[in-house]
Amino acid sequence: MRNDRVFTVRDILERPVFGRARLAAGQEGLHRQVGWVHVLEITNVSPFVSPHDLILSTGLWLQSEDGREAYLMQLIHREAAGLCVEFGTSIDGIPEALIELANEYQFPLIVFEQPVRFVEITQDIHSLLINHQHQLLKSLETYSRELQQRTLQSTDMSAVLELLHLYASKPIVYISSMEAGSFVPGLAPEMEQAIYSWYSQEVEQLNLNDSATELWFHMDEEHALLCYPVVCFGQVFSAIGMVVHPATAVEYLKLLLDYTAKAAAALTLRSQFLEEKMVRSQNELIQDLMNGHIQQEEQARTRMGLRLLVKGQYWFAGGVLEIEHRMKGTGRERMEANHQDVLVLLRSLLKKNHLTSLLMLKNNQIYLCCAKEESRTSSRQQLMQMLEGITQHIKRFAGTNLKQVEIHAGFGKLRNQLTRLKDSLQEAYQVIEVARSVKPMKHVHFYDRMGIYQMLKAMPTSLLQTFAMDHLGVLMEHDRNHQLRLVETLHAYLSNFGSKRDAAAQLFVHRQTLYNRLEKLEELLGPDYMQQDKRLCLEMALLANAMIEGGEGQSS
Repeated sequence: MRNDRVFTVRDILERPVFGRARLAAGQEGLHRQVGWVHVLEITNVSPFVSPHDLILSTGLWLQSEDGREAYLMQLIHREAAGLCVEFGTSIDGIPEALIELANEYQFPLIVFEQPVRFVEITQDIHSLLINHQHQLLKSLETYSRELQQRTLQSTDMSAVLELLHLYASKPIVYISSMEAGSFVPGLAPEMEQAIYSWYSQEVEQLNLNDSATELWFHMDEEHALLCYPVVCFGQVFSAIGMVVHPATAVEYLKLLLDYTAKAAAALTLRSQFLEEKMVRSQNELIQDLMNGHIQQEEQARTRMGLRLLVKGQYWFAGGVLEIEHRMKGTGRERMEANHQDVLVLLRSLLKKNHLTSLLMLKNNQIYLCCAKEESRTSSRQQLMQMLEGITQHIKRFAGTNLKQVEIHAGFGKLRNQLTRLKDSLQEAYQVIEVARSVKPMKHVHFYDRMGIYQMLKAMPTSLLQTFAMDHLGVLMEHDRNHQLRLVETLHAYLSNFGSKRDAAAQLFVHRQTLYNRLEKLEELLGPDYMQQDKRLCLEMALLANAMIEGGEGQSS
């Protein structure tokens, strides 16, 4: 007995208890599924009928001409499997109008020419359905045990796919963002290509919870792909499915796919964690690059596993992810577990984006170096977009799944030389420091996008403090003594290009209050403070002062 089969009206008519029955109407509906059988003699049947119910009746409702068609339409609208009517007890025939209605809706109407024992029918059909359900559950239990054994023995997905194919008896499809796909057995090349295209367009970009969600891809009238995504950390890394006929009953197949998708997710995670045991050479390479022990570019690239290019060039990105635990009292084990979760997710996302990478975890910081070969369709800008997307995903993951953990990320300039990783990491630190100390720069992750802060971070703090005091000291002193917020007023006035209306709105003060403060600014700074050279100095001093104050707030 096939586990994925369902029993139809045609199957039921072949049972011995239906030996004296005949099909009066609805020949085209014999494919309807039968899920249960029960007796109903009342006229308002809708509340008591579920889809796939086969109804038994003596035809009491036919004795009155009123409501006959309404009764039948209730069964049709409730998606009942069919209606069986007994002659000789209450009625002796079916009106022609009901025959026509049943044929119109392809609704099986079965009659028994002589009285029958309904209890024998229900016992027979229920035993058939219950035994089949029992076999299905036993099959699923056996599949679950064998699936667990195979996943414990190996991380090889092919063994899992073969087992699924054995139980489903359907062509199996496995598509991954990180490795080559598999088809068991192989499909026609055009069908495989269509599945790859559908996966990249419709599945790979999905953001889901860790629970599996079924997806359908209808290829043609005879073939459809029932697919479950393999989800880890809310990200789709692969998908597993089977090719079925669009009209196939799939409840059992869905359960098989659900079990398999969860097993595939566990294998994916385990594979990623196993890779962490193989990172010693990566750590040594990053350490050598950071300490300047490798001078030859070719040597560095060879150790990273990059092929030597005859034409074109690589873009290298160096960065740092800092994991901040904001909850006091977080234990060391919990911290280490969080660090490993972030590291595994980062490695998986880099692999998913086909970026060759080096990773090193040290305390609460992850050092990163990734490489992308430039081509017609791949550029420096695209590499930055990939890294931005990866960073945003990790931040969302930490915000959703890790308790009071914040991720800070910075990337240095993208370069064509791997041996300059040290410079990129130093710049990455500067990005993180500025993002933490300057509120408008909070979401900046790249050194190239720091603007004027590149120059400010290059200056000694003592020089910046002196510069800020030289140009803003008189305002700071006045604010301490009179609380007029002149430094804040100057910043708002300059930020709004001298617009008094916009500055007043930003400060939430009355226009006249702003005029009074501007008069005081002119008195303290001189009437020429809005001239270009002096205005530039004031703007630089404001930026430097905000960065210094933000840094002091972070350190405290």
